Amino acid sequence: MQPLPNMDWMLTELVGSVPYVRHVVVLSSDGLCIGQANTAPDTADAIAAACSGIQSLARAIAQMFPEGDGSTRMVGIEADGGYFSMMAAGPGAYLAVLADPEVDAGLLGDRMRTLVIRIGQHMTSPPREDVGQAM
Repeated sequence: MQPLPNMDWMLTELVGSVPYVRHVVVLSSDGLCIGQANTAPDTADAIAAACSGIQSLARAIAQMFPEGDGSTRMVGIEADGGYFSMMAAGPGAYLAVLADPEVDAGLLGDRMRTLVIRIGQHMTSPPREDVGQAM
């Protein structure tokens, strides 16, 4: 598998353009962190792993819509401590953001969409070819 380009600098723009953004993570559909901004590596890995479960549950719900294809484009959670948003960011990749309660959720969603459109081709995690092989 080819290494993915370092996108962290592109993700930093999101942190700088939306006040109260706490963490930005790009993850593969199987829960591996492939990019981050404003986030320690261990925290980014934990967020990516949790997001893998969330996107799996969201996909199960999306399959309940008979007219749909079972895919999800965005998941949002409002919690006591803030907001969580996750958006499909390319084949096999997701953009996840955690923000403080004071964040402008509309602005955050808009900037996430803009980021995905602008650099979505870089936010792709192709299937790994070595899955199932012994190390």
